[in-house]
Amino acid sequence: MRFRLTDDQRALRDGVRQLLARRFGAEALRAAVRGPARLDRVLWRALGDAGFFALRLPEADGGVGLGLPEAVLVFEEAGRALLPGPLAATHLAAGTVPGAATGETVVTAVDGGLAEWLAEADVVRGDTAAAVPLRSLDPLTPVHRVPGGAATVPDPVAVLLTAAEQLGTAGRVCELAAQHARAREQFGRPIGAFQAVAHLCAGMLVRAETARAAVYAAAVTADPVDIAAARLLADEAAVRGARDCLQVHGGMGFTWESEVHLHLKRAWVRTQRAGGVTESEELLAADLAAGVA
Repeated sequence: MRFRLTDDQRALRDGVRQLLARRFGAEALRAAVRGPARLDRVLWRALGDAGFFALRLPEADGGVGLGLPEAVLVFEEAGRALLPGPLAATHLAAGTVPGAATGETVVTAVDGGLAEWLAEADVVRGDTAAAVPLRSLDPLTPVHRVPGGAATVPDPVAVLLTAAEQLGTAGRVCELAAQHARAREQFGRPIGAFQAVAHLCAGMLVRAETARAAVYAAAVTADPVDIAAARLLADEAAVRGARDCLQVHGGMGFTWESEVHLHLKRAWVRTQRAGGVTESEELLAADLAAGVA
Protein backbone atom coordinates (compact mmCIF):
# COMPACT_ATOMS: atom_id res chain seq x y z
CA MET A 1 0.00 0.00 0.00
CA ARG A 2 1.41 3.39 -0.99
CA PHE A 3 1.07 6.41 1.28
CA ARG A 4 2.75 9.05 -0.86
CA LEU A 5 0.86 12.31 -0.42
CA THR A 6 -0.85 13.84 -3.41
CA ASP A 7 -0.11 17.40 -4.47
CA ASP A 8 -3.42 18.51 -2.98
CA GLN A 9 -2.66 16.80 0.32
CA ARG A 10 0.77 18.40 0.52
CA ALA A 11 -0.78 21.78 -0.24
CA LEU A 12 -3.35 21.23 2.53
CA ARG A 13 -0.66 20.26 5.03
CA ASP A 14 1.55 23.20 4.11
CA GLY A 15 -1.37 25.62 4.20
CA VAL A 16 -2.38 24.52 7.70
CA ARG A 17 1.22 24.77 8.89
CA GLN A 18 1.48 28.31 7.57
CA LEU A 19 -1.86 29.28 9.13
CA LEU A 20 -0.81 27.97 12.53
CA ALA A 21 2.59 29.65 12.26
CA ARG A 22 0.83 32.98 11.71
CA ARG A 23 -1.93 32.55 14.27
CA PHE A 24 -0.26 30.37 16.93
CA GLY A 25 3.48 30.66 16.52
CA ALA A 26 6.18 30.55 19.19
CA GLU A 27 5.30 33.91 20.76
CA ALA A 28 1.58 33.12 20.91
CA LEU A 29 2.39 29.75 22.48
CA ARG A 30 4.51 31.34 25.19
CA ALA A 31 1.87 34.00 25.85
CA ALA A 32 -0.79 31.31 26.21
CA VAL A 33 1.36 29.38 28.67
CA ARG A 34 2.05 32.48 30.77
CA GLY A 35 -1.63 33.40 31.09
CA PRO A 36 -4.68 31.56 32.41
CA ALA A 37 -5.92 28.59 30.36
CA ARG A 38 -8.49 30.34 28.16
CA LEU A 39 -9.57 29.35 24.71
CA ASP A 40 -8.80 31.92 22.03
CA ARG A 41 -12.18 32.32 20.34
CA VAL A 42 -10.74 34.45 17.56
CA LEU A 43 -8.29 31.68 16.69
CA TRP A 44 -11.08 29.09 16.98
CA ARG A 45 -13.22 30.99 14.45
CA ALA A 46 -10.18 31.37 12.19
CA LEU A 47 -9.81 27.60 12.25
CA GLY A 48 -13.48 27.33 11.36
CA ASP A 49 -13.07 29.75 8.47
CA ALA A 50 -10.15 27.65 7.21
CA GLY A 51 -12.32 24.52 7.20
CA PHE A 52 -10.54 22.79 10.08
CA PHE A 53 -13.73 21.53 11.68
CA ALA A 54 -15.79 21.07 8.49
CA LEU A 55 -13.05 19.22 6.64
CA ARG A 56 -14.96 15.92 6.40
CA LEU A 57 -18.40 17.48 6.13
CA PRO A 58 -19.93 17.00 2.64
CA GLU A 59 -19.85 20.03 0.38
CA ALA A 60 -23.65 19.83 0.07
CA ASP A 61 -23.80 20.51 3.82
CA GLY A 62 -21.38 23.43 3.68
CA GLY A 63 -18.24 21.43 4.38
CA VAL A 64 -14.97 20.89 2.55
CA GLY A 65 -15.84 17.36 1.45
CA LEU A 66 -12.49 15.70 2.16
CA GLY A 67 -11.79 12.45 3.95
CA LEU A 68 -10.11 10.91 6.97
CA PRO A 69 -6.59 10.95 5.47
CA GLU A 70 -6.82 14.73 5.04
CA ALA A 71 -8.15 15.14 8.58
CA VAL A 72 -5.16 13.17 9.87
CA LEU A 73 -2.76 15.54 8.07
CA VAL A 74 -4.51 18.57 9.57
CA PHE A 75 -4.49 17.14 13.11
CA GLU A 76 -0.85 16.18 12.74
CA GLU A 77 -0.08 19.84 12.12
CA ALA A 78 -2.20 20.83 15.13
CA GLY A 79 -0.17 18.47 17.30
CA ARG A 80 3.07 19.80 15.90
CA ALA A 81 2.05 23.36 16.84
CA LEU A 82 0.67 22.38 20.28
CA LEU A 83 -2.64 23.93 19.28
CA PRO A 84 -4.89 23.92 22.38
CA GLY A 85 -8.60 23.20 22.65
CA PRO A 86 -11.07 20.32 22.20
CA LEU A 87 -10.19 19.96 18.54
CA ALA A 88 -11.39 16.40 17.93
CA ALA A 89 -14.69 16.85 19.75
CA THR A 90 -15.55 20.00 17.81
CA HIS A 91 -14.44 18.42 14.53
CA LEU A 92 -16.63 15.38 15.17
CA ALA A 93 -19.59 17.60 16.03
CA ALA A 94 -19.53 19.42 12.67
CA GLY A 95 -22.84 18.82 10.94
CA THR A 96 -24.70 17.85 14.10
CA VAL A 97 -24.05 20.77 16.46
CA PRO A 98 -24.93 24.21 15.05
CA GLY A 99 -21.88 26.44 14.78
CA ALA A 100 -19.31 23.67 15.32
CA ALA A 101 -18.28 23.54 11.67
CA THR A 102 -17.58 27.29 11.54
CA GLY A 103 -15.84 27.55 14.90
CA GLU A 104 -18.63 29.60 16.43
CA THR A 105 -19.41 26.78 18.87
CA VAL A 106 -16.84 24.99 21.02
CA VAL A 107 -17.73 21.37 21.71
CA THR A 108 -16.13 19.05 24.22
CA ALA A 109 -16.99 15.51 25.27
CA VAL A 110 -16.56 13.13 28.16
CA ASP A 111 -13.65 10.97 27.06
CA GLY A 112 -12.30 8.11 29.13
CA GLY A 113 -13.61 9.60 32.37
CA LEU A 114 -12.15 13.01 31.60
CA ALA A 115 -13.44 16.18 29.99
CA GLU A 116 -11.04 18.74 28.52
CA TRP A 117 -11.84 22.46 28.37
CA LEU A 118 -15.15 21.92 30.15
CA ALA A 119 -15.43 25.49 31.44
CA GLU A 120 -14.85 26.95 27.96
CA ALA A 121 -17.19 24.67 26.01
CA ASP A 122 -20.55 25.81 24.66
CA VAL A 123 -21.78 22.25 24.18
CA VAL A 124 -20.76 19.20 26.21
CA ARG A 125 -21.41 15.67 25.04
CA GLY A 126 -21.87 13.46 28.07
CA ASP A 127 -23.04 13.89 31.66
CA THR A 128 -20.67 16.18 33.57
CA ALA A 129 -22.90 16.98 36.53
CA ALA A 130 -20.40 15.40 38.96
CA ALA A 131 -17.27 16.65 37.19
CA VAL A 132 -14.34 17.57 39.42
CA PRO A 133 -11.52 19.87 38.22
CA LEU A 134 -8.03 18.37 38.19
CA ARG A 135 -4.62 19.97 38.14
CA SER A 136 -3.50 19.20 34.61
CA LEU A 137 0.08 18.36 33.70
CA ASP A 138 -0.35 20.46 30.58
CA PRO A 139 -0.85 24.18 31.29
CA LEU A 140 -2.81 24.47 28.02
CA THR A 141 -5.26 21.62 28.66
CA PRO A 142 -7.59 22.16 31.63
CA VAL A 143 -9.15 18.84 32.65
CA HIS A 144 -12.11 17.65 34.74
CA ARG A 145 -12.59 14.13 36.02
CA VAL A 146 -16.08 12.76 35.32
CA PRO A 147 -17.10 9.81 37.56
CA GLY A 148 -18.56 7.00 35.47
CA GLY A 149 -17.31 8.50 32.22
CA ALA A 150 -14.68 5.83 31.73
CA ALA A 151 -17.37 3.45 30.51
CA THR A 152 -17.92 5.59 27.40
CA VAL A 153 -17.03 3.67 24.23
CA PRO A 154 -14.36 5.69 22.39
CA ASP A 155 -15.05 6.82 18.84
CA PRO A 156 -12.41 5.24 16.56
CA VAL A 157 -12.13 8.49 14.60
CA ALA A 158 -11.41 10.41 17.80
CA VAL A 159 -8.74 7.83 18.65
CA LEU A 160 -7.14 8.24 15.23
CA LEU A 161 -7.20 12.04 15.35
CA THR A 162 -5.53 11.93 18.75
CA ALA A 163 -2.92 9.59 17.29
CA ALA A 164 -2.39 12.13 14.52
CA GLU A 165 -1.78 14.86 17.11
CA GLN A 166 0.72 12.57 18.86
CA LEU A 167 2.42 12.03 15.50
CA GLY A 168 2.73 15.80 15.14
CA THR A 169 4.48 16.00 18.49
CA ALA A 170 6.76 13.06 17.61
CA GLY A 171 7.83 14.77 14.40
CA ARG A 172 8.32 18.15 16.01
CA VAL A 173 10.46 16.95 18.93
CA CYS A 174 12.59 14.98 16.48
CA GLU A 175 13.20 18.23 14.57
CA LEU A 176 13.99 20.14 17.77
CA ALA A 177 16.44 17.49 18.96
CA ALA A 178 18.26 17.41 15.61
CA GLN A 179 18.46 21.21 15.47
CA HIS A 180 19.89 21.42 18.98
CA ALA A 181 22.31 18.55 18.38
CA ARG A 182 23.73 20.41 15.36
CA ALA A 183 23.94 23.80 17.07
CA ARG A 184 25.06 22.99 20.62
CA GLU A 185 28.78 22.37 21.02
CA GLN A 186 30.79 20.66 23.74
CA PHE A 187 34.54 20.08 23.70
CA GLY A 188 34.69 21.92 20.39
CA ARG A 189 32.26 19.61 18.58
CA PRO A 190 28.48 19.63 17.98
CA ILE A 191 26.89 17.31 20.54
CA GLY A 192 25.27 15.41 17.66
CA ALA A 193 28.72 14.06 16.83
CA PHE A 194 28.71 12.08 20.07
CA GLN A 195 27.36 8.57 19.73
CA ALA A 196 24.96 8.73 22.68
CA VAL A 197 23.20 11.81 21.30
CA ALA A 198 23.17 10.47 17.75
CA HIS A 199 21.54 7.25 18.96
CA LEU A 200 18.83 9.20 20.79
CA CYS A 201 18.02 11.20 17.67
CA ALA A 202 18.03 8.10 15.47
CA GLY A 203 15.65 6.30 17.80
CA MET A 204 13.29 9.25 17.78
CA LEU A 205 13.26 9.31 13.99
CA VAL A 206 12.60 5.58 13.70
CA ARG A 207 9.70 5.69 16.15
CA ALA A 208 8.18 8.78 14.49
CA GLU A 209 8.36 7.32 10.98
CA THR A 210 7.00 3.94 12.14
CA ALA A 211 4.08 5.73 13.78
CA ARG A 212 3.57 7.83 10.66
CA ALA A 213 3.19 4.74 8.48
CA ALA A 214 0.70 3.23 10.94
CA VAL A 215 -1.37 6.40 11.33
CA TYR A 216 -1.54 7.06 7.59
CA ALA A 217 -2.48 3.41 6.93
CA ALA A 218 -5.24 3.54 9.54
CA ALA A 219 -6.58 6.72 7.93
CA VAL A 220 -6.92 4.81 4.66
CA THR A 221 -8.45 1.61 6.04
CA ALA A 222 -10.42 3.19 8.94
CA ASP A 223 -10.26 -0.26 10.54
CA PRO A 224 -10.61 -0.13 14.36
CA VAL A 225 -7.75 -2.61 14.81
CA ASP A 226 -5.46 -0.57 12.57
CA ILE A 227 -6.46 2.54 14.48
CA ALA A 228 -5.66 0.86 17.80
CA ALA A 229 -2.20 -0.12 16.55
CA ALA A 230 -1.60 3.39 15.22
CA ARG A 231 -2.63 4.89 18.53
CA LEU A 232 -0.16 2.76 20.52
CA LEU A 233 2.72 3.50 18.16
CA ALA A 234 1.93 7.23 18.07
CA ASP A 235 1.67 7.43 21.86
CA GLU A 236 5.07 5.78 22.21
CA ALA A 237 6.65 7.96 19.53
CA ALA A 238 5.34 11.14 21.16
CA VAL A 239 6.10 10.36 24.80
CA ARG A 240 9.48 8.67 24.32
CA GLY A 241 10.41 11.18 21.65
CA ALA A 242 9.67 14.14 23.90
CA ARG A 243 11.58 12.54 26.78
CA ASP A 244 14.59 11.86 24.56
CA CYS A 245 14.38 15.40 23.19
CA LEU A 246 14.59 16.68 26.75
CA GLN A 247 17.65 14.50 27.26
CA VAL A 248 19.31 16.03 24.20
CA HIS A 249 18.50 19.57 25.37
CA GLY A 250 19.56 18.99 28.96
CA GLY A 251 18.34 21.42 31.61
CA MET A 252 17.31 24.11 29.12
CA GLY A 253 14.57 21.81 27.82
CA PHE A 254 12.70 22.28 31.10
CA THR A 255 12.69 26.08 30.92
CA TRP A 256 9.57 28.04 30.00
CA GLU A 257 11.44 29.52 27.05
CA SER A 258 11.55 26.05 25.48
CA GLU A 259 8.61 24.19 23.99
CA VAL A 260 10.14 20.75 24.57
CA HIS A 261 8.65 20.11 27.99
CA LEU A 262 5.27 21.33 26.73
CA HIS A 263 5.28 18.61 24.09
CA LEU A 264 5.98 15.98 26.75
CA LYS A 265 3.19 17.25 28.99
CA ARG A 266 0.68 17.39 26.15
CA ALA A 267 1.71 13.91 25.01
CA TRP A 268 1.11 12.57 28.52
CA VAL A 269 -2.34 14.13 28.63
CA ARG A 270 -3.28 12.72 25.21
CA THR A 271 -2.43 9.19 26.35
CA GLN A 272 -5.40 9.40 28.71
CA ARG A 273 -7.91 10.08 25.94
CA ALA A 274 -10.28 7.50 24.49
CA GLY A 275 -9.96 5.00 27.31
CA GLY A 276 -6.18 5.26 27.53
CA VAL A 277 -3.76 2.81 25.97
CA THR A 278 -5.50 -0.12 27.68
CA GLU A 279 -8.51 0.24 25.39
CA SER A 280 -6.33 -0.09 22.29
CA GLU A 281 -4.28 -2.91 23.79
CA GLU A 282 -7.44 -4.89 24.59
CA LEU A 283 -8.77 -4.40 21.07
CA LEU A 284 -5.52 -5.62 19.54
CA ALA A 285 -5.35 -8.56 21.93
CA ALA A 286 -8.92 -9.61 21.09
CA ASP A 287 -8.14 -9.45 17.36
CA LEU A 288 -5.00 -11.56 17.79
CA ALA A 289 -6.85 -14.09 19.93
CA ALA A 290 -9.62 -14.36 17.34
CA GLY A 291 -7.04 -15.11 14.68
CA VAL A 292 -5.50 -17.92 16.73
CA ALA A 293 -8.80 -19.57 17.72
